[in-house]
Amino acid sequence: MRGQLSILITGGAGFIGVNAAARFARAGHAVTVLDSLQRPGSATNLAWLSDGHPVEFVRADVRDAAALARAAGGQDVVVHLAGQVAVTTSLADPVADFEANAAGTLNLLEAVRRRAPEAVVLVASTNKVYGALPGRARPVDEAEPLDPRTPYGCSKAAADRYALEYHDAYGLRTVVLRQSCIYGRHQNGTEDQGWLAHFVRVILAGRPLTIYGDGGQVRDLLEVRDLCDLYAVAIERVEDCAGLALNVGGGPGNARSLLQVVAAIEALTGTRADCRYAAARPADQAYYVSDVGLAERRLGWRPRIGVDQGLADLLEAHAGLAR
Repeated sequence: MRGQLSILITGGAGFIGVNAAARFARAGHAVTVLDSLQRPGSATNLAWLSDGHPVEFVRADVRDAAALARAAGGQDVVVHLAGQVAVTTSLADPVADFEANAAGTLNLLEAVRRRAPEAVVLVASTNKVYGALPGRARPVDEAEPLDPRTPYGCSKAAADRYALEYHDAYGLRTVVLRQSCIYGRHQNGTEDQGWLAHFVRVILAGRPLTIYGDGGQVRDLLEVRDLCDLYAVAIERVEDCAGLALNVGGGPGNARSLLQVVAAIEALTGTRADCRYAAARPADQAYYVSDVGLAERRLGWRPRIGVDQGLADLLEAHAGLAR
């Protein structure tokens, strides 16, 4: 990206947010992090980010439209990562899920439309907008119809479509990124969200690991540094992707089953995993692998960090061997 930009990152104290904020701050951009600090681990992430990275912090929730309007004013770029992130949580409280994801994104888009209409807006979506995809065994491209099957999928699909409509109706430079299984440093993974980091932490601690379903579910894994590379190139080349949704994941080369990931962690650590099995979760995708061809054709981006290297780096970080 050329020149110094003013960049607002909502959810900037989350796992992806702190990685993106650090990346942009190191490149010399003026970064503002907006976060409610409600998610466990976010305060720790913010402390790490603030130690050595010149960022401004705004404590606010995306459900606060006035706070978003103040933060969006004058920004060149908005990276919208804030929201509710777990299917299980959405099933327990669908209203809160809708308010955070759908209404929160609409608040953000309105703030940009009124206060920074020339800004580049990257909106984080999810592979869950495609639903369960029963019988699927091939990569998913953007022509796949949206078919969300949980409150989380519905709220993210609504946000996804609003972001694209704000490009068509109002000319905002929005780009939707349907992200799949992002992992890496500073991820406070749980069994509800961030499963790879959760697997690492549980296996290293010698605790029982619950596998929901048979463990044969396949996902494509994308290291967060590769995702941040995509953010940077999408901002730089926004005219090549504005108004589009892009599937963003590790692609077929980084596709692994849950049990393959467990085996890889065992091999790298010499630790035997104590796996326990439970019933599959509602609307779980048996197979989801992103076809990232559109992002490559439009932006020249493709994943560069393979699962083996990314997992080794994550294990090193969790073991406290690297800072």
